[in-house]
Amino acid sequence: MDNRPQNADTANYAAAKGGDAVLRVFVYGTLLTGESNHAWLKGASCLGRWTTPPRFTLIDLGPYPVLSAGGRTAVTGEVYRISRLILQRLDVLEGYPADYQRRLIDTPWGHAWVYLRASAPAGRPLHHGDWRRRQLAHRAFYPLRGKQLGTGSHTE
Repeated sequence: MDNRPQNADTANYAAAKGGDAVLRVFVYGTLLTGESNHAWLKGASCLGRWTTPPRFTLIDLGPYPVLSAGGRTAVTGEVYRISRLILQRLDVLEGYPADYQRRLIDTPWGHAWVYLRASAPAGRPLHHGDWRRRQLAHRAFYPLRGKQLGTGSHTE
C-alpha cells in the first residue's frame, strides 16, 4: 500500500486511472526552461514543447503570466513528467488552491495538470499565447513584484 501523502486531486486522478498515476504538468510562464522559476521543476523530465487548443486567455502581469479557461488563445508551453513531490512543490509556488486552480488538460503525452485562475485579471493580454514572445520593453514597464524562487511567494 502506498502511504505517501497526496492531495485530493492527485488521489482522485490516480484512483480514476486505476492506481498510481504518471503525473504531468503543462507550464506556460516562469516555470519554462530558462525562466525564473524553472528550478522548481528540478527532477522533472521535459516531454516536449506543445501548444494548447485555442481555449484560454493568457495575461501578462509583468513578472509572470496568468492563464484562465475560456477565451480563444492557443498557449505555448512545455509538458513535464513530474513526481508527487514536485506537484506538491508547484502547489506551494502557485498558491493552490487559494490563488490558482489546477485542472487536467489533454496533451500528446496524456493528461497534464495546468494551473489556472478562475477569471482573467486585469493585465496585458498575450493573444499570441507565448510568454517568451512578450515585448522586452513591456517587461521593464512593471516593477518587480510577486514571488521569486525560494521566497515562498508566487510567480507562474
